[in-house]
Amino acid sequence: MRYISVKKEDWDNSLEQLLLSCIIFAPVRNEFGIDYELLKPSDIPDIVFNEPKPATPLKNFFLPVTENVTSLRDTAKQRIIIGVPACDIHGLSLIDEIYLDKDFNDMFYRQRRENTILISSDCFGTQEHCHCLSYDIKPFDDSMSDMAVIRKDEEIILRIISEKGEELANKFTQAQPLEGKDVLLFIEKEHKRTEDSLQKANKGLPDYKMTGIIVEKAGNEIWKKYSSRCVSCGACTTICPTCTCFILIDKPNFEKVKQTDACQYPGFARVAGGEDPLFKLPLRFRNRYMCKYVWKPLKFKSLACTGCGRCIEACIGKINKNELFMELS
Repeated sequence: MRYISVKKEDWDNSLEQLLLSCIIFAPVRNEFGIDYELLKPSDIPDIVFNEPKPATPLKNFFLPVTENVTSLRDTAKQRIIIGVPACDIHGLSLIDEIYLDKDFNDMFYRQRRENTILISSDCFGTQEHCHCLSYDIKPFDDSMSDMAVIRKDEEIILRIISEKGEELANKFTQAQPLEGKDVLLFIEKEHKRTEDSLQKANKGLPDYKMTGIIVEKAGNEIWKKYSSRCVSCGACTTICPTCTCFILIDKPNFEKVKQTDACQYPGFARVAGGEDPLFKLPLRFRNRYMCKYVWKPLKFKSLACTGCGRCIEACIGKINKNELFMELS
């Protein structure tokens, strides 16, 4: 892992050249907040750096909401995704475990992963519901993305992490090795400031393992209480960076459409004959927490919740899972 530096103007010019051969997505601010946009040359000056977090989870680039799995697709152009927060990078590791399993390999997912370069973004600041550090995820990545980007005034600092990142770094022809300790001290200071903010905001929130213990032991009353505001919209699951449930729909002419599904939808667990073990709302509500904090850890190494807080922000019923966990603990 090493650092290189490039002037903002040269960075912009290099991205414009890359657009001739690559598809690039990057976070851009709009009237609702920050989200990924398919980059055009005119958008390059508006890229947002080091602010949490795009509204869309990273998983949507690899698991489309709707996909015809019997149709051919064009994967010729390489894809670059800029500005991915660490919580989403860690979320992708769980999806990798599921979709790149040696016995159940999803070739479409693999193609997208191999054809994509991930440039993470160090978070210099927090949002109200960010709690990645509570689950031992730093607000920056130094191991799982291909490259990380940091902006300091009119300088872009790139942390090279993988071989893909090294290959991409060579295309920034004006880049220089980072010299001097001032910039590294600046980065360390911002990391510590962000971590201190996360610790202060989430004081007392149980860690990932302890959350699994208290969720498994929780009685029925807590699920009845919090599910009373749930409208079964499924927003919490569809926007989650680690939820991967889908339904396969048969279409005419032997076509099959894979579509995002959610355990919070009524009928999610209904089987032939009409039986539905999750018919009652409190059971359906509890199912999501058991999946994330109890059942997934039994099968996978990666975390099934990365503390991004999107489920809290998206909830129509204003249900805050962290308040639930604090009450349980």
